[in-house]
Amino acid sequence: MPIGDFGRLFRYGVSGGLSAVTHLGVGFALVRALGPVVASAVGFMASVVVSYLLQHTWVFRSARGHGAAGVRFLVVTAAAFALNTVVLWVGAEVLGGPFAVVQAVAIVLIPALNYALNSRWTFVT
Repeated sequence: MPIGDFGRLFRYGVSGGLSAVTHLGVGFALVRALGPVVASAVGFMASVVVSYLLQHTWVFRSARGHGAAGVRFLVVTAAAFALNTVVLWVGAEVLGGPFAVVQAVAIVLIPALNYALNSRWTFVT
């Protein structure tokens, strides 16, 4: 792996951490009122804004215009949103797992999917 890739992975980790804090913060704030699946969905949507801005400008330092990159990012985000929703539904609703544990599982799976797709398709110029 080239040295530049390590820097990008570090930046991706930092941006992912900030996105996860946004996701969890909103989710925990709303879980009692909306239930785990809807609260997590709202948190996920809030984290999308944080994630896109950081990934476009800082992580991948993309020259791709926001129109093209934004559409691709939303396609990747839709795939991640679907994965998050399925994990939360199965884990919390079907299996009755605690919200925090189930959300933690989703937060581990989703970044791997996002990085693979965004680094190879969304932000490549």
